[in-house]
Amino acid sequence: MFVLGIDPGLSRCGYGCVRREGGRTTAVAIGVLRTPPAAAVPDRLAELQREIRGLLDELRPAVVAIEKVFFQANTSTAMSVAAASGVVMAEAVNAGCEVSLYTPNQVKEAVAGYGAASKEQMQRMVQTLLGLAAPPKPADAADAVAIALCHLAVAPFAAAVSGASR
Repeated sequence: MFVLGIDPGLSRCGYGCVRREGGRTTAVAIGVLRTPPAAAVPDRLAELQREIRGLLDELRPAVVAIEKVFFQANTSTAMSVAAASGVVMAEAVNAGCEVSLYTPNQVKEAVAGYGAASKEQMQRMVQTLLGLAAPPKPADAADAVAIALCHLAVAPFAAAVSGASR
């Protein structure tokens, strides 16, 4: 399975693409897309859309797993993250990808086994699970890889439950 994880954001949108073949999971691409904070929001969303479209064209994942906007104390931040998430979802669907959403706690539980794991613990788990020489940085990129890993952990169980309920 080939999964692109996205940690949505307007200033920094983390991405992490992983591939699982047989019993081996490898990192394919890890990084952060950035938009200029001084630019107008519509221009920033359009730039993010172009960048996401380019990633999808280049990587061709089967699934795009996105961190769900669960809670934000700052309304402005929540709105920009939700807008970025919407751009990613629309581009993923237009590219023919399956889209899955996960809360931060679901990601932490699936990857670290603990729903309140710290950023540093998540970075180390991603490093360990993928056999990387160093933890992925910045945190947005590590979070995106963790989201992709969460999908790899959760999807087989979800598919089995879905098949059993038919």
